[in-house]
Amino acid sequence: MSSESSESIEVRKNPELDRFELYVDGNLAGVAAYQDTANERAFVHTEIYPRYEGQGYGRKIVQGALDQTRDEGFGILPLCPMVHHFVESRPEYLELVPHWSRQRLGLPQQ
Repeated sequence: MSSESSESIEVRKNPELDRFELYVDGNLAGVAAYQDTANERAFVHTEIYPRYEGQGYGRKIVQGALDQTRDEGFGILPLCPMVHHFVESRPEYLELVPHWSRQRLGLPQQ
Protein backbone atom coordinates (compact mmCIF):
# COMPACT_ATOMS: atom_id res chain seq x y z
CA MET A 1 0.00 0.00 0.00
CA SER A 2 1.23 3.44 -0.81
CA SER A 3 0.94 6.20 1.75
CA GLU A 4 -1.23 9.20 0.88
CA SER A 5 1.79 11.48 0.73
CA SER A 6 3.32 9.49 -2.12
CA GLU A 7 0.11 9.15 -4.12
CA SER A 8 -0.57 11.17 -7.21
CA ILE A 9 -4.17 12.46 -7.00
CA GLU A 10 -5.78 14.45 -9.80
CA VAL A 11 -9.32 15.59 -10.54
CA ARG A 12 -9.92 16.13 -14.27
CA LYS A 13 -12.98 17.43 -16.06
CA ASN A 14 -14.16 15.21 -18.90
CA PRO A 15 -16.69 17.39 -20.79
CA GLU A 16 -17.34 14.70 -23.42
CA LEU A 17 -18.88 12.50 -20.69
CA ASP A 18 -20.23 15.37 -18.52
CA ARG A 19 -18.25 14.29 -15.50
CA PHE A 20 -15.22 14.92 -13.36
CA GLU A 21 -12.84 12.02 -12.95
CA LEU A 22 -10.58 11.24 -10.00
CA TYR A 23 -7.26 9.62 -10.81
CA VAL A 24 -5.09 8.01 -8.13
CA ASP A 25 -1.62 7.09 -9.32
CA GLY A 26 -2.93 7.30 -12.90
CA ASN A 27 -5.87 4.93 -12.26
CA LEU A 28 -9.49 6.05 -12.56
CA ALA A 29 -10.80 5.89 -8.98
CA GLY A 30 -14.18 7.61 -9.25
CA VAL A 31 -16.45 10.01 -11.09
CA ALA A 32 -18.77 12.93 -10.36
CA ALA A 33 -21.42 13.29 -13.08
CA TYR A 34 -23.03 16.64 -13.82
CA GLN A 35 -25.49 18.41 -16.09
CA ASP A 36 -24.96 22.05 -17.01
CA THR A 37 -27.64 24.70 -17.37
CA ALA A 38 -27.01 28.28 -18.43
CA ASN A 39 -25.85 29.34 -14.96
CA GLU A 40 -25.59 26.25 -12.77
CA ARG A 41 -23.94 22.87 -12.80
CA ALA A 42 -26.15 20.17 -11.30
CA PHE A 43 -24.18 17.34 -9.70
CA VAL A 44 -26.32 14.25 -10.15
CA HIS A 45 -24.13 11.28 -9.18
CA THR A 46 -20.79 10.70 -7.51
CA GLU A 47 -19.16 7.31 -7.25
CA ILE A 48 -15.87 6.09 -5.83
CA TYR A 49 -14.90 2.70 -7.18
CA PRO A 50 -14.78 -0.13 -4.61
CA ARG A 51 -11.00 -0.43 -4.47
CA TYR A 52 -10.78 3.24 -3.40
CA GLU A 53 -13.74 3.49 -1.00
CA GLY A 54 -13.26 4.56 2.59
CA GLN A 55 -10.02 6.45 1.96
CA GLY A 56 -11.30 10.03 1.68
CA TYR A 57 -11.40 10.09 -2.11
CA GLY A 58 -15.06 11.13 -2.20
CA ARG A 59 -14.14 14.38 -0.50
CA LYS A 60 -11.24 14.91 -2.91
CA ILE A 61 -13.30 14.50 -6.08
CA VAL A 62 -16.14 16.66 -4.79
CA GLN A 63 -13.82 19.44 -3.65
CA GLY A 64 -11.89 19.36 -6.93
CA ALA A 65 -15.07 19.37 -9.00
CA LEU A 66 -16.61 22.23 -7.02
CA ASP A 67 -13.43 24.29 -7.14
CA GLN A 68 -13.22 23.90 -10.92
CA THR A 69 -16.93 24.69 -11.25
CA ARG A 70 -16.50 27.87 -9.20
CA ASP A 71 -13.50 28.85 -11.34
CA GLU A 72 -15.67 28.46 -14.46
CA GLY A 73 -18.27 30.84 -13.00
CA PHE A 74 -21.07 28.33 -12.47
CA GLY A 75 -23.32 28.01 -9.46
CA ILE A 76 -23.93 24.50 -8.18
CA LEU A 77 -27.00 22.36 -7.60
CA PRO A 78 -25.96 19.56 -5.22
CA LEU A 79 -28.51 16.91 -6.19
CA CYS A 80 -26.15 14.01 -5.47
CA PRO A 81 -26.16 13.02 -1.76
CA MET A 82 -22.35 13.06 -1.53
CA VAL A 83 -22.09 16.57 -2.98
CA HIS A 84 -25.07 17.74 -0.88
CA HIS A 85 -23.41 16.57 2.35
CA PHE A 86 -20.10 18.18 1.37
CA VAL A 87 -21.76 21.54 0.64
CA GLU A 88 -23.99 21.39 3.73
CA SER A 89 -20.98 21.02 6.01
CA ARG A 90 -18.76 23.65 4.34
CA PRO A 91 -20.13 27.23 4.29
CA GLU A 92 -17.51 28.35 1.76
CA TYR A 93 -19.20 26.08 -0.81
CA LEU A 94 -22.77 26.87 0.24
CA GLU A 95 -22.36 30.31 -1.31
CA LEU A 96 -22.14 28.59 -4.73
CA VAL A 97 -25.71 27.26 -4.38
CA PRO A 98 -28.28 29.76 -5.73
CA HIS A 99 -30.56 31.17 -3.03
CA TRP A 100 -33.67 30.03 -4.93
CA SER A 101 -32.64 26.37 -4.62
CA ARG A 102 -31.40 26.21 -1.03
CA GLN A 103 -34.77 25.67 0.64
CA ARG A 104 -35.81 23.13 -2.01
CA LEU A 105 -32.61 21.19 -1.36
CA GLY A 106 -32.87 21.45 2.43
CA LEU A 107 -29.76 23.62 2.75
CA PRO A 108 -29.23 26.55 5.14
CA GLN A 109 -30.50 29.87 3.78
CA GLN A 110 -27.75 32.11 5.22
